[in-house]
Amino acid sequence: MPGKASPALTFKELGRCSISKARVGIMSLPHEDVDTPVFMPVGTKGTIKGLLPQQLEALNCQIILGNTYHLGTKPGISILKKAGGLHKFMSWPRALLTDSGGFQMVSLLELAEITEEGVKFKSPYDGSECMLTPEHSTEIQNAIGADIMMQLDDVVHSTTTGPRVEEAMHRTTRWLDRCMKAHTRDHDQTIFPIVQGGLDPDLRKQSAIQHMERNSRGFAIGGLSGGESKDEFWKMVHLSTDLLPKDKPRYCMGVGFAEDLVVCCALGVDMYDCVFPTRTARFGCALVDEGQLNLKNIAFECDFRPIDSDCTCSTCKRYTRAYLHSIVTTETVACQLVSVHNIAYQLRLMGRIRSSIMEDTYPDFVKGFMKRKYHDGNYPQWIVDALNAVGIKLE
Repeated sequence: MPGKASPALTFKELGRCSISKARVGIMSLPHEDVDTPVFMPVGTKGTIKGLLPQQLEALNCQIILGNTYHLGTKPGISILKKAGGLHKFMSWPRALLTDSGGFQMVSLLELAEITEEGVKFKSPYDGSECMLTPEHSTEIQNAIGADIMMQLDDVVHSTTTGPRVEEAMHRTTRWLDRCMKAHTRDHDQTIFPIVQGGLDPDLRKQSAIQHMERNSRGFAIGGLSGGESKDEFWKMVHLSTDLLPKDKPRYCMGVGFAEDLVVCCALGVDMYDCVFPTRTARFGCALVDEGQLNLKNIAFECDFRPIDSDCTCSTCKRYTRAYLHSIVTTETVACQLVSVHNIAYQLRLMGRIRSSIMEDTYPDFVKGFMKRKYHDGNYPQWIVDALNAVGIKLE
C-alpha cells in the first residue's frame, strides 16, 4: 500500500525558555523545514528588493513572503499557473508564505471599498477595478502555491476604535470560513486564520476562540504594528499567545525591528515578517545590535572596518564602511550590498535567539542585547513592562 502523504505543515517544539514564553521549534513545510523563531524577508511582488534568490539561499534563508494582491495583479493567475506556481516562476526552491491582500485595505485605503462581499480595489497600476473576495484571494494563493497562505481578513487601522473594530473582527471570521471552503490544495498548502480585534482585549479573545474552533495548523496575530503605542502592541501580543494553541506556530504580522523581535520571542511568537531591513538599506542604513548605522554620515568616510566585525555575510567580508559611504543612495549596487547585510543581520539575530533558548539562557541574552541597544540603561518602559510580564527583569 502506498504511504500516507505528509501533512502540509507540522510543528514540533524543540526547546523552551524556563522563565519566559520563548521557544524553539521546527516547522516542516512541503518545500523546506523552517527553524523557529523565524524572520521572513518580504518579497512583495515575487522578489526581495535588491537580492537574488541564490543570495538568500547563501544566507540560509528558509522562507520568504509574497503578496497576493500584487502578484494576482501582475503577473496574474494565468501566468502563475502556466509557470507552475511562484516557486518555479521566481526560481525559489524553499518555503513561501503569502499575505492575503487584506493589508491593502489599510495601505491603499483611498483606492479600496470594503463590503461583506470583499474589497473592491482601484488598481494603483492602471486604475482598473478589481474585486478581491475571500474566494478570489484563495484562488490566487492556490495558483501561487505558497506553503502557507493567509486568510483574507477585514483589516482596520490599528488605532481605530468603536463599532468598526468589532464589525471587522466578526467579518474576518466569516471570511475565514469562505477562504477555507474555497481552498483546493489543503494537502500541500496551509491557511492561517488571522486574529483581529484591534486593541480591545475582549474582541481579541473572541477572535482567537472563534478561529481556534476551525482547527488550523497555525495562527497569525494581525492588525498590529500600524501606529498604535508599543504599550498597546505588546499587551495584545501577550494576550494572543496566551490564548493560541501551544502546539501550533504563532505568526505576528509586520514585526521587524530587532528589539521588537527579541521582546516578542519572549512573549511566545514564532514567526515574523517586515520590509524594514531592505527598505532601510535603500536609504543607506545598516543594521547592528546598537541600532542603525547611517552610512551617509561623514563619520564613515574614513572608517575602514566592516559594517559589523561579527557578521560573516559577503558584504562584511569584502567591503568597508568607507566604501559603502561613498556609494549608498547613489549607486544601485549599494542597495544590494547593504540589503545582503541587513537580511543577514536579521537571520543571524534569530539564530542567536534560538541558540540561547536551547541553552536556556534567553533571559541573559535579552539583558545583554538590551544593554548594547540602550547602552545608557534608559530602557523604553514598554520593553521593561513586556519583559517583566514574562519574568525577565532588566537591570
